[in-house]
Amino acid sequence: MLPLLSGLAAGLSLIIAIGAQNAFVLRQGLARRHVLLVIAVCAASDAVLIAAGVAGLGALVTHAPVALEIVRWGGAAFLIGYGIRAALRAWRGESMREQGEGRAPGWAGVLATALALTWLNPHVYLDTVVLLGSMSATHGDDRWWFALGAMTGSVLWFTALGLGARLLVPLFRRRSSWRVLDAVIALMMFALAAQLLLR
Repeated sequence: MLPLLSGLAAGLSLIIAIGAQNAFVLRQGLARRHVLLVIAVCAASDAVLIAAGVAGLGALVTHAPVALEIVRWGGAAFLIGYGIRAALRAWRGESMREQGEGRAPGWAGVLATALALTWLNPHVYLDTVVLLGSMSATHGDDRWWFALGAMTGSVLWFTALGLGARLLVPLFRRRSSWRVLDAVIALMMFALAAQLLLR
């Protein structure tokens, strides 16, 4: 039971930090567009990465600087592009009604964005694969219970964030609220991209 709770606490402590993936889940939850798909993709991706780390892939990742470098530059380019889109939305000042209209990306675009925000983020490999993988090793034969706890934390967090965003809907009926959210997301994406490029 202790490894399970330890994994749950470790997983939640790493995933709750506001980042590109969380901002995207929140935005989709507020717009009520393909929320379950986004939750499933993010939670399943985390499960795969956690399992890989516990299985020992973390050691390989730390010894593959070329692969991490490719992901770093690709991730930075994607974050900059996503940040520009968020900045344009903030400039236009879309309302909640416009968030649900046909010009919003369909499920394929949402799926591609969710996958890119997860798998093109070098931090996910360092945090989820390397760090959680290293932490799980301290539990010996119970490391898979630790992994299950971390995976459970991921499912709980993304579900709460995606579905819980509905509680903020009254606030986001105002155009100004969407502008502020998109401006914050744009700044966050640019800051994360700069952090990747200046490493």
